[in-house]
Amino acid sequence: MSDEKYMVSALKYRPQSWDSIVGQHNISKTLQQAIQSDHLAQAYLFCGPRGVGKTSTARLFAKAINLKHDEKLQDFSYNIYELDAASNNQVDDIRNLNDQVRIPPQKGKYKVYIIDEVHMLSQSAFNAFLKTLEEPPSHAVFILATTEKHKIIPTILSRCQVYDFHRISILDIVDHLKNIAKKEDVKIEQEALHVIAEKADGALRDALSCFDLMVNFCDGDITYKKVIQNLNILDHDYYFNLVDLVLENKIHESLLLFAEILSKGFDGKLFISGLATHLRNLMMSKDERTLQILEYSSELKGKFSDQATQIDQDDITTMLTLLSESETSYKSSQNQRLLIEITLMQLCSIQVQKKKAKSVAILPPNFLDIEEIGPLPKNDQIKKTHIKLKKQHESSELEVEEPKIIAPKRSLSIKKRSLTTSISGIRKKLNDKEEQVQKQEELLISSNSKFSSHLLLEKWNKFAEIKKKEGKMGLHTTLTKSSPILKNDFNVDFHLDSEVQKMDLQKETPHLLEHLRKELNNGSIQIHLHVSEMENQKISQFTSRERFFQMAEKNPDLHLFKEEFDLDLEY
Repeated sequence: MSDEKYMVSALKYRPQSWDSIVGQHNISKTLQQAIQSDHLAQAYLFCGPRGVGKTSTARLFAKAINLKHDEKLQDFSYNIYELDAASNNQVDDIRNLNDQVRIPPQKGKYKVYIIDEVHMLSQSAFNAFLKTLEEPPSHAVFILATTEKHKIIPTILSRCQVYDFHRISILDIVDHLKNIAKKEDVKIEQEALHVIAEKADGALRDALSCFDLMVNFCDGDITYKKVIQNLNILDHDYYFNLVDLVLENKIHESLLLFAEILSKGFDGKLFISGLATHLRNLMMSKDERTLQILEYSSELKGKFSDQATQIDQDDITTMLTLLSESETSYKSSQNQRLLIEITLMQLCSIQVQKKKAKSVAILPPNFLDIEEIGPLPKNDQIKKTHIKLKKQHESSELEVEEPKIIAPKRSLSIKKRSLTTSISGIRKKLNDKEEQVQKQEELLISSNSKFSSHLLLEKWNKFAEIKKKEGKMGLHTTLTKSSPILKNDFNVDFHLDSEVQKMDLQKETPHLLEHLRKELNNGSIQIHLHVSEMENQKISQFTSRERFFQMAEKNPDLHLFKEEFDLDLEY
């Protein structure tokens, strides 16, 4: 056993040359060319996520600046000053730095000041540093590093060359870990490397920390199963199995699988997010071109591609929508487990229910396994009950609720109506219609009491008086001009003089029908409106002036309508 002191991989394998910088090739190349051409700026800003090599690149850059001008010098520690702004963020710390900047270097050409976590500086410290950064000495070069670029004040940003470090790709992390494992004589499976790289989320330092952890746990032989177990990562196989159950409409099995996942200590939100990522990968796998986007091993890509052939693109989109809604509602939900279970049941029902709706209904478990049941009978083949037959007959009689032509109301303040019908208005109409049908059903259940023509006329005129009190004088005139006629089977005929009167009365027929059925205790009453053919023929022979006055005798509101709008008749 070696007596050498143990050092973590993040420090042991910190980049010592430009070639050893992982995943930031463009930045390292740009900085090298700036040094070679002697085009150095006074201030640089390195920004990006944690663990991507900002500080390491700054140190290499600071070292290379002086090395270009004096290759014999090897110790540049006295030419490089590092300041941790997280702990030295006050104005006095920056003033001490400003005092040091004025002193030229004893050896070498440049003094390089590396300020890490620069966003932690206070506002007064930024202001104190601004003057020095604006007019620095020729021998001073500042390198600022931060993970939160948006917290840097604009006056500082405008005086720096900004380099944006990006997250390191999974493949780059895998290659780097593979080289380290080879140097450390550690056996590690390819899938295990990918899991560690995914866990790091683009941060090489985090990947190296996980690698050291697994080396200690596995004693130099790192396998995929051990990595999954130790890092508490949800295996891809869970998601593959779950999608298979969803496609087969196996609700119970899906819920049991979810319960197993929870029993292993995994969070519900992590499960939803992971399942959404899995479906996204399936969507990418449906095309060979987008398959290359996936940063996985060739074996895992093959599994994604095979499962993608079993699911439609539209179904994937619907599933992702449901998961997105569930993930949004997860935090505010009082019963988070139930929320996910309902989502799983909805997912299992998508394959059977192809109709697009706002919410996905939950179908019986294992619905696809039922083969004995034939096609469902059509509606006209289903035997109806007596009450439903009456309801159907009634609805056919009440088609007058939706006339094609609407007569003008008594109110003379006519305004232009928008051609666009609001959704809320449609919903209100539907709700009103449902309430009306419900009331009619209740009346149908009641006894059908007999009544005389005299009693019918009494209740008819009572309704007319109600409308008169409501201010509907024209309707009152129409109802009282003639008497209703009682026919067999409680059918009521009512004769009108014109189509205008009929259309006006049609709008009130449902309310009139409801009134009569309630007052007469008979749910079978039907109203039939008729227009005198002789009257129609007579009116059609009149001139425009005669026709107007003929109509005005039956509806006096027409005179008011003519005067209000200053209408001129053709004589």
